[in-house]
Amino acid sequence: MSRSLRNIAIIAHVDHGKTTLVDQLFRQSGTFRDNQRIEERAMDSNDLEKERGITILAKCTSVEWEPKGPKGGETTHINIVDTPGHADFGGEVERILSMVDGVILLVDSSEGAMPQTKFVTGKALALGLRPIVVVNKIDRPDGRAQEVLDEVFDLFVSLDASDEQLDFPVLYASGRNGYASEDMDARAGDLTPLFEKIVSHVPAPKADPDGPFKFLVTLLDRDNFLGRILTGLVASGGIKVNDPIHALDAGGKVVETGRASKLLAFRGLERVPVEEARAGDIVSIAGLTTATVANTIAHPSVTEPLHAQPIDPPTLSMRFAVNDSPMAGREGTKVTSRMIRDRLEREAESNVAIRVTESADRDSFEVAGRGELQLGVLIETMRREGFELGISRPRVLYREDENGNRTEPYETVVIDVDDEHSGTVVEKMATRKAEMTDMRPSGGGKTRITFSAPSRGLIGYHGEFLSDTRGTGIMNRLFEKYGPHKGPIEGRINGVLISNATGEAVGYALNSLEERGVLFVSPQEKLYEGMVIGENAKPDDLEVNPLKSKQLTNFRSTGKDDAIRLTPPRIMTLEQAIAYIDDDEMVEVTPRNIRIRKAILDPHERKKARRRDGA
Repeated sequence: MSRSLRNIAIIAHVDHGKTTLVDQLFRQSGTFRDNQRIEERAMDSNDLEKERGITILAKCTSVEWEPKGPKGGETTHINIVDTPGHADFGGEVERILSMVDGVILLVDSSEGAMPQTKFVTGKALALGLRPIVVVNKIDRPDGRAQEVLDEVFDLFVSLDASDEQLDFPVLYASGRNGYASEDMDARAGDLTPLFEKIVSHVPAPKADPDGPFKFLVTLLDRDNFLGRILTGLVASGGIKVNDPIHALDAGGKVVETGRASKLLAFRGLERVPVEEARAGDIVSIAGLTTATVANTIAHPSVTEPLHAQPIDPPTLSMRFAVNDSPMAGREGTKVTSRMIRDRLEREAESNVAIRVTESADRDSFEVAGRGELQLGVLIETMRREGFELGISRPRVLYREDENGNRTEPYETVVIDVDDEHSGTVVEKMATRKAEMTDMRPSGGGKTRITFSAPSRGLIGYHGEFLSDTRGTGIMNRLFEKYGPHKGPIEGRINGVLISNATGEAVGYALNSLEERGVLFVSPQEKLYEGMVIGENAKPDDLEVNPLKSKQLTNFRSTGKDDAIRLTPPRIMTLEQAIAYIDDDEMVEVTPRNIRIRKAILDPHERKKARRRDGA
C-alpha cells in the first residue's frame, strides 16, 4: 500500500515556542476535535515541565495532514518529535535526531540563535539533515527577523553546513496565533505553508521495505502492565505482533531473544496498539526485558547491528546519600539505600546521559550527569515520589590528556544583560577564571557577552548573577570542551550560622541573631544540631543557639516587651540550595522540606576533620 510518510524533529532553544507550535499543528491538522478540551502546551505532560515551562523528556507524536482546496492530494502521516531545549538534556536530542529525516529549526525573532540552538543544530547538520528555518514570535514588538536570519546563516557556516543545507527554506510564524508565511510582514493565516514545506522539503524515510526487520532503540520507557517499552525507527523490513525478535548490542552480541508482544504507534498525544509496523515508521515495541537504548532489535536472522549515535559523556557529579539527619524517616516513605539504588539504576537505564556508581560503604551513590539542572530535576522527581536524600555539592569530572595533564570541562556562557550591569558581570566572571571571547551591544540598552569558562567556576554562580543584575540578566550555558585545569577558584565568601542545639526555633533568639547575617529559618521551625540556619555576614562559620528563650521575671519594664518583628527568612529552592552549599555541607531533601546542614553534625568531629584536612 503506497502512503506518504515524513519524520521530523523540532529543535529550538528553551522557551522559543516549539511546544506551543506543536499544539497548533495538532489543532490545524484535525488531530483534536473542535469541541475537545486540550491543555495548553499539551506535549509538556510532565508536572515539572508544566511548572518550569521547559521540555525535559523527548516525546513522539504524529499528525495526518491532507491538502485542502480543489486539488486536494495524498494524505501525509507526519511523525513529530518534540525535543528538549536545554543542554543538560542533550543526551535525548542526540539519539532522537537519528530517527528523523529533517528538522524544523525554530528561532525567536528577538533573541535569535542561542547556544542551545547551536548545540542541537550542530548535531543535526553533522547527520546531514536539511533544516527548515522558522522565525517564530514574528509579532513581537522587539522582533528583528532579518538580523536573526543572518545570525542563523552565520551559525550554519560556522558549523560547516554543506551548500545544500545552507540553501534552507524560511518561514515567518507566530506559534501562539497559529500562522506561518513566507512573507515577513504577514500577521494572519494558518500553518498550511509549514505543512507544505514539510512534505516538499523533508525526504521520505530512507528505510528498506524489503530487507529483514531492523529497529534501533532511541528511547526507553516503562509501563506497569507492558514492562519495558522501546521506541525507535524501523530501519528495514516490517514486524507484526508476536513475531520472534532478538536484541543486539553495539558489538553484535545477542543481548536477549523474545517476541514482540505489543506494537504501539503514535496518534496525536496517544500511543495506540497496532498489528504491524513497516519500514520508516516510528513505533514502540514491548516484550523484551533487558534490551536498552542503542541496542538493535531485529529478526533472529540478523547478526549486524545498526550504527548508534555516540553520546557526549557526563561532566558533573553529585553524591546521593541515605538521609542520616536526626529527622530522617519522618516525612518520606522511601529512605533505605536499597530503594535509592533501585530508583537510580532505573533512571540510568532509561537516561543514557546519567551514570551511577555505588560507594564502598554502600549507603551513598555517585551520580554523574550533564549539568546541575538535569540532576536537580532527578532529585526533585525523587523527592515527589517520597524519597529522602542527602545531596553533596556538585563537582566536575576531571580527565587526563595524552601527556598526563589534568583537564576539566569548559562551557560557553552567553550572557544578555543591561548595559549598567555588564561591568559587574565581567568582573565576577573573571574571578571565576572565565575568559571573555566576545562583547557586543544587542539593542534596547542591552549587551551580549560571551565567555569561555570552566564549569567548576560556574557552580553556584547563577543566584549571585541574578542578584547582581536585579533579576534582568539571562545566562545560557553550553558544554564546550575539556581544557587545561585552571587552578584554585574562589568559592563562597560568607560563612554560615550553625545551630548548636536540637528543638524548635524561638523568635526571641532569632531576633538577636538577625544582626549576625541572613536567616534561613522561621520561629517554631524544627532544627537540629549541625543544621545551617543562616548566612554569616563574616567569612567564618559561627555556631549559635536559636533555641534560647527570654528569661521570665516578676518585674515589668516599659519597652522590653515590644513585639518581635523578624525579617522574612531567605527560602531556597532545591537548585539554589545545591548551588549554595560548600564542600563540607549537604542538602537534606525530603518530600516536605529542603534543609542545609553540615556533612558532619557533631561540632567536635567537625573540628577534628578540619584539623586532619589542614594537616
